[in-house]
Amino acid sequence: MRIRHWIVRRLSHLDPILLVLVLLLLGISVAVVASASGQSPARITGHLMNIALALGVMVVMANVPPHLLARVGLPLYAAGVVLLIAVALFGEVRNGSRRWLDLGIVAFQPSELLKLALPLMLAWYFQRNEAVLRTKHYLVGATLLAVPFLLILRQPDLGTALMIGASGFYLLYFAGLSWKVILGGGVALGASLPLAWNFLHDYQQRRVLTLLDPSADPLGAGYHIIQSTIAIGSGGLFGKGWMRGTQAQLDFIPERTTDFVFAVFGEEFGYVGTVLLVALHLALVARGFTIAARAPTLFGRLMAATLSLNLFTYVFVNMGMVSGILPVVGVPLPLMSYGGTALVTLLLGVGIMMSVATHRQLNKT
Repeated sequence: MRIRHWIVRRLSHLDPILLVLVLLLLGISVAVVASASGQSPARITGHLMNIALALGVMVVMANVPPHLLARVGLPLYAAGVVLLIAVALFGEVRNGSRRWLDLGIVAFQPSELLKLALPLMLAWYFQRNEAVLRTKHYLVGATLLAVPFLLILRQPDLGTALMIGASGFYLLYFAGLSWKVILGGGVALGASLPLAWNFLHDYQQRRVLTLLDPSADPLGAGYHIIQSTIAIGSGGLFGKGWMRGTQAQLDFIPERTTDFVFAVFGEEFGYVGTVLLVALHLALVARGFTIAARAPTLFGRLMAATLSLNLFTYVFVNMGMVSGILPVVGVPLPLMSYGGTALVTLLLGVGIMMSVATHRQLNKT
């Protein structure tokens, strides 16, 4: 009876709406990854193991009260920045980028840690100073954002740097950053784009040029976009059916179980399936904003709102990338793409949203 009571108590912190939406998307992802991999037993088993691990992490995080999560923001952020510095000094170089830290037992990307550490740190900082927020606090927040952003940009990893930069900006916005500052920053950013072009690496410039004209290099830089857009367009209204997509089954779509899994889905399930997939992701985002609106503390509101908008950004960037309206930046489709690190990080965030939703009595830190 005690074990049963303990299990029921743990499961009571799982928000039912978020849980149903997550399970629906994961179920779809299993089917699509199975098709995209040619029913590879190793790929399917690996994906199921990643899902099991990520769901376990989500359950654990859902049972951690938000006031305890707030306390780990500072040490987690500090550890993440130290690891990023270690990457810059001793990191492993792969494909011309120094992003990985080899610990002997496992090699991992510390930048993944910052996807959660930065929002936790900023949310803790702003809640701590909630009663006396001034301009200086937003300057400190911007500095806390700039440090990991610049370290990741230096690796170079423009895609991850932009995603983490967006995450920090969202939190500053939800914390009350002035619209005058946002508009001024937007104008300054737009004016600096011509100068920023000269600081981009050659492969990054090629990605932008390829977006403007993929046909200029159809067998090279433009191949990904050309094949993915052909796949999505050939799906038509209702798609070709599960495992009947020619672009995927005949190996035309690159990275079809990871970054370009949306192209496989679009070809097999068509416009109707794509609309359903987008609706499920939007429902997940909407639920997150509902949780944020009902959160009893600033920390909970900031975390739930920021994580929800992060999810939307990842979905928008991946779908835009695959459909040819954004440059290819290597961003996976949330809850759909194969990959353990990204899935665990994402469901960690969902677990935090569940914690905010189900722990109503919170202590301010």
